[in-house]
Amino acid sequence: MNGKHITKLGFTGADIGLALAAATLRERAGAERDEILKELARVQRSPESYTGGLYANLAESLMAAQAEELLHDDDMLRPEPLDYRVWGRELIEPGALAQMNTAMRLPISRAGALMPDAHVGYGLPIGGVLATEGAVIPYGVGVDIGCSMRLSVYAAPAASLDARGAVGLLQKHTRFGAGVGWDRRERLHHDVLDDPAWHSQPLLRHLFDKAVNQLGTSGSGNHFAEFGTFTLPAAQGGLEPGSYLALLTHSGSRGFGAQVAGHFTRLAESLHPHLDASAKKLAWLGLDTQEGHDYWQAMTLAGEYALANHEQIHGRVAKALGEAPALSVSNSHNLAWKQEVGGRELIVHRKGATPAASGVLGLIPGSMADPAYLVRGRGQPDSLESASHGAGRQMGRKAAEKAIAKADWKAYLAERNVTLLGGGIDEAPQAYKRVEEVIAAQTDLVEVLGSFQPQVVRMDSGSEDI
Repeated sequence: MNGKHITKLGFTGADIGLALAAATLRERAGAERDEILKELARVQRSPESYTGGLYANLAESLMAAQAEELLHDDDMLRPEPLDYRVWGRELIEPGALAQMNTAMRLPISRAGALMPDAHVGYGLPIGGVLATEGAVIPYGVGVDIGCSMRLSVYAAPAASLDARGAVGLLQKHTRFGAGVGWDRRERLHHDVLDDPAWHSQPLLRHLFDKAVNQLGTSGSGNHFAEFGTFTLPAAQGGLEPGSYLALLTHSGSRGFGAQVAGHFTRLAESLHPHLDASAKKLAWLGLDTQEGHDYWQAMTLAGEYALANHEQIHGRVAKALGEAPALSVSNSHNLAWKQEVGGRELIVHRKGATPAASGVLGLIPGSMADPAYLVRGRGQPDSLESASHGAGRQMGRKAAEKAIAKADWKAYLAERNVTLLGGGIDEAPQAYKRVEEVIAAQTDLVEVLGSFQPQVVRMDSGSEDI
């Protein structure tokens, strides 16, 4: 007997040596070659029947390979994506559609939708909504877990605060930028910091001090705090029709959420090493596993922390203004929810999508100089009760820096009487889709109740200050 006889039977790798070792012992015991080859073929077909005796090592190796193959089968993508609806298809780049198609091929996917502000992201496209069964995808939620909006409308005319006063308030009561926090003397407190979840996992314990330091601050990129005019055509929340002073903010879970996202994404990828490369960033965690439980707990805490950031910002500003908000609205748009879909509980990921269940209020911003909208959800089942989270980018940051002239950017702001503090050209309004078109593409998803026009805007300085 030699290796050629073994490989003809289809044995590969280390199994060739194990089969040859067993065959040699059988030969020494007087068995004929044909008899041995027939035995090896039977072991190959039914290794579970040979876990004791001469062929035990070979059988165990074959069963381990079968188990590994079954594990790989659980990671196999569907040949074709499940059907899903797209809103504003003409506004969406092909790359975002391709990413959504990949997400809808996951074995855990059950339903999905693509919003009109959609553009390419990591894993799930920004503006993607994905329902899965029994599993959560860290990158289906995104890096900025719990990224959210908050609007405070004051029962005061917009003209009651001039640009100079608004600039002073934003400079004093907001902080922006990667890694930015408060001085120890200025640190804020919120009940979210008392949540026992902070002490339930080593990762959360490690990140607690960072979260304390950054509470009530905002990150870089498209995060902002804006004073402006809120126009209400019909009575809402105790406010009569009219134009009012308002504060609108966009912020998330800061460095805490980003590190949670990174940690659990790497963990999910390690558990699905054979997932197709196109779906690598869509690796998931089963909710019936410890890893899935830990992520869900950390994600939920990050979502609550992000909303607490807004509460602190708005609380500080309201106190300085001496005005309590007459209307407050907030919503998260980077999170996963347990939601009934088609009569069963699924995990609905909204990565850059606004919850829009029937009657639920939400906020859809445009850009640093374009309107934001207060909307009420219509509960459209095909969108998984979702809407867009903003206007959506029409060009990436590097492309915007190359394509947009600084003079054009300045002129756009000047025409709309917008005062900008910080903000890079990569966040110029020209880098975004026209929010009016995005809103028009989803009238069956939301009803517009009011609009906000920015007047004084603060952002991180980005790569270039104006």
